[in-house]
Amino acid sequence: MVLLRRVIGDALRARRQAQHRTLREVSTAANVSLGYLSEIERGQKEASSELLAAICDALGAALSEVLRDVSDQLATSEEVLAPVGAPAGEPAAAPEPVPTAEARIAAQPTASIAALAERKLSVAVHRNGPLKTTLRATRTPGAKDREPVYV
Repeated sequence: MVLLRRVIGDALRARRQAQHRTLREVSTAANVSLGYLSEIERGQKEASSELLAAICDALGAALSEVLRDVSDQLATSEEVLAPVGAPAGEPAAAPEPVPTAEARIAAQPTASIAALAERKLSVAVHRNGPLKTTLRATRTPGAKDREPVYV
């Protein structure tokens, strides 16, 4: 199950980090306590629409842009989590065990970004000018364990 507050927090954190700004800088600009902003980014607190607008304004982003990013991420997650081939009204058959992402990557050493997406990884590309691009992949199988996976 995907939590909306976690996806919103991830989107806000990604924008802040892409700008190389600290939590303190953004919390001061948005007039939000540092601890509360941290909890929002970690998906532990639900932010009101007014608070989201203030944070987006502090980040120099339109609220609609952030919500569009969140919507795209949710749509991707729903496609991954939807049962395939189960007729409407009938329970889905038990899914076959899926090899871990590490095992599948090891089996194919020349994995592409598209292949990584199939392995339930969230890939973010940040372009910081014409010569610097950062690629960050985050494992997304469980809500509690998110750790960076570097490729």
